[in-house]
Amino acid sequence: MINTTHINQTAEITETVLMPGDPLRAKYIAENFLSNTKQFNSVRGALGFTGTYKGNDISVMGTGMGMPSVGIYSYELINVFNVKNLIRIGSCASLQPEVNIHDIIFAIAASTDSNFAFQFNLPGTYSACCSYELLSKAKNKADEFGFKSHVGNVLSSDVFYSADDTINSRWQKMGIMAIEMEAAALYMQAARYGANALCMLTVSDNILTGEALSAEERQTAFNDMVETALELA
Repeated sequence: MINTTHINQTAEITETVLMPGDPLRAKYIAENFLSNTKQFNSVRGALGFTGTYKGNDISVMGTGMGMPSVGIYSYELINVFNVKNLIRIGSCASLQPEVNIHDIIFAIAASTDSNFAFQFNLPGTYSACCSYELLSKAKNKADEFGFKSHVGNVLSSDVFYSADDTINSRWQKMGIMAIEMEAAALYMQAARYGANALCMLTVSDNILTGEALSAEERQTAFNDMVETALELA
């Protein structure tokens, strides 16, 4: 078994890892969707588990909130543990009238207000995009299950509580479907280090209408996204 600063491996980590922000959601998925489950990490509360879903082995690990956090875990999973497919499963706030609470968004690209790409010293603006192979498989499964879903550009923001109340309307005019906090960094890491990545999001809040899921409703709504993601094992 391998140890890093942030992952103390105590069980196998598979080539495909689901990555919720909340470590307790990783625990929930392991307990309610997987069989033959073994915990492979608990360092810093970033709970990680490997189990079996419909005969296929798959891992799930909490990454915490924000691009710095998902950047650390994605780097170590790809470069140390040879993970090939990293699938973020999280929540988001809708910016478009046709994107409602309970809906699933597949982020084909992730715009950002972060400076995460600065480290790569690129001579221009980088467009952070997902793996089309993972996107195609996930969208087909969601359609097969009858889940309402959308494919589009999301915003990965460093700021949860913004001091500028004009920001959302400006991103909305550019067609941004929703706001979240991790996808851009995940996509950049996957591109740089040769892995596949996809961000799947359940709409938990609608900025335009003020609608929001309760804690209980979130759990039920997220199950549709989890079932879709697990089919990628």
